[in-house]
Amino acid sequence: MKKFQQICHNLDDTKKLAYKFASLIKDGCFINLYGEIGAGKTAFVKLVADALQVKEKVTSPSFVILNEYHTGSIPIYHFDLYRLENEGIKTIYDELREYSEGKQVTFVEWAEFNQNEAPFNHIKINVKYNDDDSRVYEFESVGKDEIIEGLSK
Repeated sequence: MKKFQQICHNLDDTKKLAYKFASLIKDGCFINLYGEIGAGKTAFVKLVADALQVKEKVTSPSFVILNEYHTGSIPIYHFDLYRLENEGIKTIYDELREYSEGKQVTFVEWAEFNQNEAPFNHIKINVKYNDDDSRVYEFESVGKDEIIEGLSK
């Protein structure tokens, strides 16, 4: 397990971080996103999608649970668990595992709502905002150490 943290003071800092992250992820990469409402989870996914040349407009999947993007260099599946009740979380859990094994990148916002911590390889990103409007991005690998090592360089 590796960890990396970066403070982003503005959108340009966040874009650089997202583009670097995008250059390191590969097919089958599964990313759990944590953070309060407005912390910047969806904004980070948008920037990664931009770096991966997604042509569709990337939006929050809060009301639809899943948005799919197939026009970039790697397909992206973007989940949001915020509005799911316990039964919905249990139902989607097995599906999430399948998304960790395919030829796509999967982002899951509000991963803390999934009481079953993902037992498979994934990246955790915790986004926190500071009083000065900067964001702290904390990355932690669970079996995907090479991505965190790449961010650290």
